[in-house]
Amino acid sequence: MRFRRLIVAVVFAFPAICPAASKEIVELQRDVAQLQDQVRTLQSAFDSKMGTMAAQVQQLVDSVGKANTSLATLQGAIQEQLRQQGKEVISPVANAVTKIDEMSTAFQQVQNSMADVTTRIGNIEQQMKDLSNAVRSMQMPAAAPPSPSGGAIAPGPTSSVPSISGEALYQNANRDRLGGKADLALQEFNDYLKYYADAPLAPSAQFWIGNIYFGQGDSESALKAFDLVLEKYPANNKTPDATYWKGKTLLKLDRRNAAAAEFREVVRRYPGSEAAANARLQLKQMGVSVSPSAPRKR
Repeated sequence: MRFRRLIVAVVFAFPAICPAASKEIVELQRDVAQLQDQVRTLQSAFDSKMGTMAAQVQQLVDSVGKANTSLATLQGAIQEQLRQQGKEVISPVANAVTKIDEMSTAFQQVQNSMADVTTRIGNIEQQMKDLSNAVRSMQMPAAAPPSPSGGAIAPGPTSSVPSISGEALYQNANRDRLGGKADLALQEFNDYLKYYADAPLAPSAQFWIGNIYFGQGDSESALKAFDLVLEKYPANNKTPDATYWKGKTLLKLDRRNAAAAEFREVVRRYPGSEAAANARLQLKQMGVSVSPSAPRKR
């Protein structure tokens, strides 16, 4: 009985509830439709903008590719031009360097030839001087015979001319030097300077005296001997060697600044000589500059 009453009540109340529910559902459906329209609008705008951006990115990629191609072409043209200019510049420079080397070699050969000629002229002058000394000795009057009383007449002044020629004395000294007889060679070179101080081979004799002293470890005597070469014979073919060995002697005496000055002097005054090459090597080993210095007073 009660169940029937409940059913009746629901039947009578349903028409009143349904209109309200239908209205809310309609509004909800309308809101959903609007949201769907807005989503579709946003999707369409998004797709449109993405398409535009994709087109712009593609254009940018194409522009970058064209720029890279242009840069590669330009770089290739520049490199090719540099190669051509390098060929045009390097070839004349290489030819000039070759010519300079050839001229330096020829100049060195001329210097060597002049040194040989100077030595030969010096030998000829020495021979002429020896011959002149021999003639003078032959022209000297013979010794007076003993006096009738049996006493000998007092002798006149003895000749200062040695019994051996200057060239022979020098060659003997040089041969003994090369043979390891340093003391004998030193005596013979000193004898040569005693009798032939103005002869052409005198600078060489004085130089070898200094060289022998250096080899014997007598640096002070060696320094004096090399100084005599530079002071008494300033213009001869032994001047570069004497200057170089003076520097070596000063270095051995631990006078580095003075030694470097002598090495630089050799490089400055005799740049193409063997002594200059040795002086450059010494300066490099000392760790100092090889730049030439101003002329020095000796």
